[in-house]
Amino acid sequence: MTGDPSALAGPLGRRLLAVFVLVAFSSVAVLTVAALIATDRGLASVARQDRQRVAARVASAAADAYARSDGWDGADLAPASAVAAAADARLVVRDVDGSMVWPGRGMGPGMGGMRGEDGTGPVVEQPIEVGGQRVGGVRLAFPATASSGRTVAWSWVAGAAGAALLAALVASAFVSGRLARPLVVLAVTARRFAAGDRTARARLRAPGELGEVVRAFDTMADEVVRADTVRRRLAADIAHELRTPLAGLQAGLEELRDGLQPADGPRLAALHDQSLRLGRVVQDLADLSAAESAALSLRLVDADLAEIAAAALAAQRPRLEAAGLTVSADLDRRVPVRADPDRLHQAIGNLLTNAARYCRPGDGLHVAVRAEKANAVVRVADTGPGMAADELPHAFDRLWRGRDTTGTTGSGIGLAVVRELVTAHGGTVALESPDTGGLTVTVRLPLAGAVAHSALESDPIPHRVTWRG
Repeated sequence: MTGDPSALAGPLGRRLLAVFVLVAFSSVAVLTVAALIATDRGLASVARQDRQRVAARVASAAADAYARSDGWDGADLAPASAVAAAADARLVVRDVDGSMVWPGRGMGPGMGGMRGEDGTGPVVEQPIEVGGQRVGGVRLAFPATASSGRTVAWSWVAGAAGAALLAALVASAFVSGRLARPLVVLAVTARRFAAGDRTARARLRAPGELGEVVRAFDTMADEVVRADTVRRRLAADIAHELRTPLAGLQAGLEELRDGLQPADGPRLAALHDQSLRLGRVVQDLADLSAAESAALSLRLVDADLAEIAAAALAAQRPRLEAAGLTVSADLDRRVPVRADPDRLHQAIGNLLTNAARYCRPGDGLHVAVRAEKANAVVRVADTGPGMAADELPHAFDRLWRGRDTTGTTGSGIGLAVVRELVTAHGGTVALESPDTGGLTVTVRLPLAGAVAHSALESDPIPHRVTWRG
């Protein structure tokens, strides 16, 4: 993705660009000033050292002249003056008493190179020593003109600053567009989605956290569409479940009203069965609603999961016996949990009810509770028909009953209630159905704590039971 000029037209794009340009301009300005100051000081230091070297050479030439003439009288200072003239400096030589020696007496060749400077430039003084004794001094007045090196350095620094500022402007525009475009697209997509276009998705690549925001929005939109689809399907399924008993009741009552059927015992019993079926559907929906809000109504206490499972098994024993199931249980160890016993009793009871409803006479049912690492585990396994692999992901959907359940009573809400109750306790529930048949439901809940782990290896409780229906 590249910078988009249209993204810069928005308020955020303009503000980002302005901020980046301000930062870039400030950085370039600070670096340019620092470079100019450093260059100027460096060149000034080099020039000062050059002037010192020139003064030392002039002083050396003047000392040689003094030594050859054994004094300032008759000393030939033309070589010293030539060295000064080569550096474009004005030379003044004084003796040890401060009297001017040059220009003055002893003037000779080399004076033509002197320039009448006004003395406003830098001045360097250097003593003249002969035989370790000071015999005078030289004074060099250099011109106040700027050096060509400084001019060149300043032109290069200024050119580099301009190039850096241009590059910063281009980079700022690119980065501003790259940051603003995903937000602009996301805002447009959000408005389309809110207006009812459920197909609206951002679907663009963006850097870093912006990409995560875009992907999170698309995922949220998918979940909203999925939830809306589930809601619509749920409404249709509920209407279907209620329509059959209501239609039966309506038809039967109309027949009685019109005198087409006598109001005898069998007819009234049939109508009563329809009302019971309608009541079961309504109760299942009430249970599901209560389970979905269970997190708000849980009464958590320290409880024993094995004891809860044993109580649920005892409550469902008449139904399991009537279904002709062979039941066994492994509940002889305490498994402490922090939970609402009534809600867990309801969840385990739903699993047992499902087994009684869908298993065949003679099938086996095994209930086991034990601790596995940090989890309290309940397994309800049967040897019934099981479920097809492609049906397992839908088993917890509301009002879903599978393809091979024609003639089986139930609304398909039981497992949905189990999942809601287990999730409210911070646990998970999973289904396994091998190709050989049978169904295993595994519920995992957090153990009550490390303090309770000592009870896992001791204090057995008599809940290992077996009976045949």
